[in-house]
Amino acid sequence: MKTLVVIPARLAATRLPNKPLAMIGDAPMIVQVWRRAIEAKVGDVIVACDSAAIAEAVRAAGGIAIITDPNHPSGSDRIWEACESFVSTRAHDIILNLQGDVPTLEPHLLRDVLAPLQNPAVDIATLAAPITRAEEHSNPSVVKVAIGGLGDGKIGRALYFSRAPIPANDGLRYHHIGVYAYRRAALEKFVALPPSPLELREKLEQLRALEAGMRIDVSVVDTVPIGVDTPEDLARARELLQ
Repeated sequence: MKTLVVIPARLAATRLPNKPLAMIGDAPMIVQVWRRAIEAKVGDVIVACDSAAIAEAVRAAGGIAIITDPNHPSGSDRIWEACESFVSTRAHDIILNLQGDVPTLEPHLLRDVLAPLQNPAVDIATLAAPITRAEEHSNPSVVKVAIGGLGDGKIGRALYFSRAPIPANDGLRYHHIGVYAYRRAALEKFVALPPSPLELREKLEQLRALEAGMRIDVSVVDTVPIGVDTPEDLARARELLQ
């Protein structure tokens, strides 16, 4: 399988404007994320952005950036446009969607997310980690995934995603990590689908795939990368990468 890593990035973040260009250590955040993807050595890497400023930062670092429509409703739509524009993308079997706001991501996670796709029945692969902090169980900002068939504790099938504490009652729950690996045909099918009722209710795009009968499998890992959404997150990332 040949993999293309696509990192969607846009300037119009509401909680932290211009965050892709926020300096972390010696480089803008988007460049730090691009570096983590390069370090993973899973395939080609491109950035799908909505502005010349982001593209210039990536290209200055030696990366490939494609400017996409700023009005895309989701990151999935943005990465699909970039895939269609990238001249060699037809040679890629797998499209890996890595969010542009995880500068401290451990590169091995990009290898881990590809593991479920060894099973030809799987359309989409993603990541999750056990919830270890009590307050995360009821926090709607922490997306949970119910996983079935975790025979070896490493890979199972996503049964549902929710902002609510699922499954019910006492026991282990999993924190979903928003890194996705799509078979190319699965991504093409996904972006052509309209938003689904459960997707709109939970505000979780991945439910569109489940409602359409697509199979999502989950690699269970032991770490949740820090996503930068607030000034406090940015300060923490700067401490880690100074």
